[in-house]
Amino acid sequence: MRFANQRQDPGHPGVNLAAGVLLLAHPTMEDPRFRRTVILLSAHAEGGSLGVVLNNPTGRMLGEFDAGLEKSALAGTPLYTGGPVAAGQIILAAWKWTELDSSFQLYFGIDGEKAGKLQENSPEFKLRGFLGHAGWSEGQLEAECEQGAWLVAPLSRTIDTVEGDAMWRSLIGEVSPEMRLLADEPEDPSIN
Repeated sequence: MRFANQRQDPGHPGVNLAAGVLLLAHPTMEDPRFRRTVILLSAHAEGGSLGVVLNNPTGRMLGEFDAGLEKSALAGTPLYTGGPVAAGQIILAAWKWTELDSSFQLYFGIDGEKAGKLQENSPEFKLRGFLGHAGWSEGQLEAECEQGAWLVAPLSRTIDTVEGDAMWRSLIGEVSPEMRLLADEPEDPSIN
């Protein structure tokens, strides 16, 4: 899949949910599975939506997780917690930014052979393994966005340069200064 890197204003209604956008958990989200997460939405259609959490590294590599991969070219691939659905299943994804046409090229749900060839032939691809994914049934994600649980943002190179909560904070700051202030509030208001 190739996505044009079009800057949209995610703070305004009308930013469309579509494959290739980022979902940022609203700073007030309390669901521990998604608090302060950044999700790459890889599919959005009539039947529902699917994505992976980009900013929850496990601190392990594929070779540490799966003994069958410890001597393969994929052994050093970073492993992330992709979401609560099918948490034991590994999803491989690879992406790169293309300077020529300012686009984002994504291979999602690829097999090990394809991932290895991409890594060998095009080292500019970022390869990631995800344990599980996030999924929504038809209309569920739209309803959550309308309730304010998610902010929809365009793709950003921040996903390649920052990890964990820092990725979420940086992307929230790109949405608006108000969201950045909310993100910086202490979790315990008594220490404010």
